[in-house]
Amino acid sequence: MAANACFQKVSRSTSPDTPRPDTTGQRFPKTARLRQTRDFSRVREHGKSAQARLIRVGCLRTGGVEPAKAGIITSRRVGGAVVRNKVRRRLREIIKTCLAQIPGGLLVVVVAKSAAAGASFEQLKAEWLLLARRLSILPPLE
Repeated sequence: MAANACFQKVSRSTSPDTPRPDTTGQRFPKTARLRQTRDFSRVREHGKSAQARLIRVGCLRTGGVEPAKAGIITSRRVGGAVVRNKVRRRLREIIKTCLAQIPGGLLVVVVAKSAAAGASFEQLKAEWLLLARRLSILPPLE
């Protein structure tokens, strides 16, 4: 028996007849993402920042009319790839739900600290709301 006989390739592709789930509006739009290194650097050098136990948030007002953009940084200090991706997904979801409230012309960078690896979604969200209101990214509670 050949060594490859135990490992048969299983096709996981979907046929054209398979209905795809409707994911409209569920993604973090590309127009709302910070993607270039120079944008992250601008926020770090010229923007304001606030930090707490789990995350650090930086923001920079550009004065433009374009929609707000956000970027997330998770270094290897946070943990392995699986942990970093989990933290990144949670932060992306938190920012996505608040994106409509963030004024245009604002660049936001969220940096996850190592403690974020063990934090729950609710803890990350509470800290994001605290720091976002502290930096006037989100309107204050009435």
